[in-house]
Amino acid sequence: MTRGLALPIALVLGLAACPAPKGPTLAGYFTAEPGLQAAGVKRILIHTPKGDFTVWTKRFGANPRIKLLLLHGGPGATHEYFEALENDLAAAGVEFIYYDQLGSAYSDQPTDASLWTLDRFVDEVEQVRVALGLDKDNFYLLGHSWGGILAAEYALAHGDHLKGLIISNMMMSIPDYNKYADTVLAKQMPPEVVSEIKAIEARGEYESPRYMDLLIPNFYHVHICRLTDWPDAVDRALGRINRQIYVLMQGPSEFGASGLLEKWDRKADLPKLAMPTLVIGAAHDTMDPEHMRWVSTQVQHGSFLLSRNGSHLAMWDDQQTYIRGLLKFLDAIDQGAQAVMY
Repeated sequence: MTRGLALPIALVLGLAACPAPKGPTLAGYFTAEPGLQAAGVKRILIHTPKGDFTVWTKRFGANPRIKLLLLHGGPGATHEYFEALENDLAAAGVEFIYYDQLGSAYSDQPTDASLWTLDRFVDEVEQVRVALGLDKDNFYLLGHSWGGILAAEYALAHGDHLKGLIISNMMMSIPDYNKYADTVLAKQMPPEVVSEIKAIEARGEYESPRYMDLLIPNFYHVHICRLTDWPDAVDRALGRINRQIYVLMQGPSEFGASGLLEKWDRKADLPKLAMPTLVIGAAHDTMDPEHMRWVSTQVQHGSFLLSRNGSHLAMWDDQQTYIRGLLKFLDAIDQGAQAVMY
């Protein structure tokens, strides 16, 4: 993807008299920042109405044209499941930045419930952008699941700073998502399983072992990650979810949202998104893939990637489709073209 990383010997000899390429080089990709080396980790001071806190980021590589900030899901999960992308993004010369949002594992974890609002999270992302020196010439934002909501909100508020946007596995309407969960996902499960799950939820027994016994084979391994053995990175990310944030914003049920995000809907605002935008859907996702395809037609410069074998964590259970599509999009924008993938 990145020009100048590796050229055939004959071509190198033939171009010996030409100027050196201006693009990133392999050596440059691994050039460290000045000062004490900390493996790319940078804790960023975040100002909030409830005081100052720090959030954890980790930069991998260096590319002056392509800097990809990753927004994890949850809300309240961690960056760790994005490790699925690590080898391929590095091999392609993409600089990417892990980031645990406030309240997530490696970042500060305040308990004031008033902090968990969309506007404050958007402001946090903007403070992270400024601290990392990202701008319209290099800044790509990938939001997955809840991170897709946050990415869309950020793009609507600060789109002039973005070079490219990726909305991954997240519908742009929670009411539409709830309807899809009820009318499509639930009907794909055995009726007796759905009845028992709903009975447990009606009693508020979300921590019941039986609840998980039903969800893991019938929902998680069908719609969240279809791999028989879940990768360690997925277990770590989901195992560290901040339940205070998750329940407050998403709600306790896995069948639709009932928290602060319950009425969130940005469908009408999608035409305002003017930056190149890739929308990623998956055939077995909790999110309606046809809705995701539609989203790509509503933004001004949209592309769509369908992960035919993937679910909500398509970067794991349909890994090559996900990564190749992402790299194709980044490369197209880098070369000044428009990537269209249907």
